Amino acid sequence: MTIDEQQLIAMLSDPSTQRKAFELVVREYSEQLYWQVRRIVLSHEDANDVMQNVMLKAWTNLDSFRKDSKLSTWLFRIAINESLDYVRRQKHNTTVSTDDAAGIANTLLADKYFDGDETEAQLQEAIAQLPDVQRTVFNLRYYEGMKYSDISQILHTSEGALKASYHIAVKKISEFFKERD
Repeated sequence: MTIDEQQLIAMLSDPSTQRKAFELVVREYSEQLYWQVRRIVLSHEDANDVMQNVMLKAWTNLDSFRKDSKLSTWLFRIAINESLDYVRRQKHNTTVSTDDAAGIANTLLADKYFDGDETEAQLQEAIAQLPDVQRTVFNLRYYEGMKYSDISQILHTSEGALKASYHIAVKKISEFFKERD
């Protein structure tokens, strides 16, 4: 069931319908947000942990949601920020290098929740090696099919900068696959 976003926002603003509306938010956006988080943190278990934080942060910050932007944009911003924060914390807390591309592919292929093939695992290796902004822009554009204008609202940057980041990310990913041939 898809609910009209404006109607959902109105329900979220009303204390008597807020809890029910948030249940609808969770039902409506969880899967899409999960896959965005998963592409950043890679592990199913980690993605679930981050998603709990995303939904908790969304619930506790409902009052700060400005109704002039789309609810989905606001939720994506929270999900991306939480995911990137998680990755940064993991980099500081671990001695295993995330630059070890083979390790990322092997981890994904061994994950029972990963439904991709070896090529998808290699693509995730290449994406994982990108800087945070390039990785995020690539994921939003490639996997979510988002317009640059929407990504611009999520990341608070210009469309021109996003296009450049996406182009550079694609070039780096192409080079990654050329080195594998």
